[in-house]
Amino acid sequence: VPDAARNRIQLSMADGSSHEAGAKPGEYFSSAFPRGEQVLEAKAPNREVAKAFTWMDTGPLIAEARHSVEARIELHQRLALPCACLLLAVLGVPLGVSTQKSGRAAALVLTVFIAFLYYMGLISLIGMAKQERLPVEAAVWTPNVLLAVAGVVAVARLEAPGERDWLGLAVGRLRALVARLRGSLPAPAPRRSGGGLTPLLPQIIDTYVLASFLFYFALLLASFVALTHVFTFFELLSDIVKNKIPMGRVATYHLFLTPKLIYDSAPMAVLVAVLVTFGVLTKHNEVTAMKACGVSLYRLSAPVLSACGLLSAVLFAFDHYYVPEANRIQDAIRNEIKGRPVQTYLRPDRRWIFGRGSRIYYYKYFDPAQSVMYGVSVYELEPETFRLRRHIQAERARWEPLLGTWVFQDGQSWELERVRVTRYQGFLGQTATFPELDEPPGYFLKEVKQDQQMNFAELDAYIRELQQSGFDTSRLRVQYHKKFSVPLFALIMAVISVPFAFLTGHRGAMAGVGVSFILALAYWAVSQLFEQVGNLSQLPAAMAAWSPALIFALSGTYLLTRMRS
Repeated sequence: VPDAARNRIQLSMADGSSHEAGAKPGEYFSSAFPRGEQVLEAKAPNREVAKAFTWMDTGPLIAEARHSVEARIELHQRLALPCACLLLAVLGVPLGVSTQKSGRAAALVLTVFIAFLYYMGLISLIGMAKQERLPVEAAVWTPNVLLAVAGVVAVARLEAPGERDWLGLAVGRLRALVARLRGSLPAPAPRRSGGGLTPLLPQIIDTYVLASFLFYFALLLASFVALTHVFTFFELLSDIVKNKIPMGRVATYHLFLTPKLIYDSAPMAVLVAVLVTFGVLTKHNEVTAMKACGVSLYRLSAPVLSACGLLSAVLFAFDHYYVPEANRIQDAIRNEIKGRPVQTYLRPDRRWIFGRGSRIYYYKYFDPAQSVMYGVSVYELEPETFRLRRHIQAERARWEPLLGTWVFQDGQSWELERVRVTRYQGFLGQTATFPELDEPPGYFLKEVKQDQQMNFAELDAYIRELQQSGFDTSRLRVQYHKKFSVPLFALIMAVISVPFAFLTGHRGAMAGVGVSFILALAYWAVSQLFEQVGNLSQLPAAMAAWSPALIFALSGTYLLTRMRS
């Protein structure tokens, strides 16, 4: 029963017993009770934890800003960011009223890009301010000043006569370049047909649709990965300068970060690519022409769905063979960039360990170099009743490889039947061995690994190892099942986006992009909800990992079957 007000917890125990070794050799105290109560009181903290500046109200923050650079940065950010919203709106007005045919869509993309540049610039300048290489006021307010100047210039030139539409010109040149690149590919030679086409075999229309999808998919995936790289670089820029990390090392970090970004971004790239591909075909009435020729929407989407199914298999293999090792390398380099000490991932500080069978080990200190436990106790329980059967206590225990067991020094051993000692063995000033205690030193050095640094086979073995030692593995079991469910989302995103693509196609590609943002947000929210519930053991791990996939797959299948083909 928790008692948060008094910082304590009360335990109610039924059919229990207590055991304690006495101060004298061979002395042992045991007692049994049908029901017992015990109160565990936590020590009050000796000092008050410093409150983060981001948690402070503005009044106290102003007082702290006189003495702390971090506080001044937080204070000026609270003033500058609201102003940036207004300045971005001012800059967006001339972009939104472009007279070109695709001006609004291009303006939207450009506005998002400008907001991204603003945020990257703000992060970089704040990093310089934290190193006291730039005044805080200049660092925080310089991006706002640049936005204000750009907005004023753009508004002033909005109605100037004879001004060229530079945005439309840039978009036109970009489209011409894309058309030139796509037109440079050799056209397939015409095939002679000896009869009617078989509907399930690849046809020219399949190549046309699939080429369009793959083009947008590659473009979007490269864009997502590149933007994340840029964001990560500016996020780490202050640490790179502070810790004097060579740019070659930074490039290596980004190289090994790329596999993780590809794996994480591929489902979202599929979602947007499918929406844009069929949205563009619908807007240009190509879908109408194909339907007039007897090609149904199901047949039209078949090559894309097949490609996404193959992509899911590729992502699974990619995560199994390559991504974990790349994550281990990039995590180590990131710690180096952040100036953190080298992590060994070994946790000898876990002092209570479930051994093999029904044994519990406790030690005050473990020396992994010498394979020695100090202040060690071993409690052997009866599996059926959980009563204590044997208690071994020693000053130290040393692993002996030739014997394959632990050599206990200067200790005692008691064998019990309920609360009565039936056999006593004292080896004070001597040594004793217990051949059944054969857990090697590595058993007590559980390696703390991140789930992203293991494939599903390694993670499964790691979970079994931790379960044997009595650790909670709920979160890891959820991540184990996600190793199978996440790659499948490439196919699921294609299934659910095909109906939306044909519904929003007449509104253009940007409508598809907007729908993709909504679907991506829904996917992220549902996935995080079930993952957190699974981490708390409120749902089975398999259900927590697969529920989002089932929800979206069933929704996409329902919409696909209800679609007018």
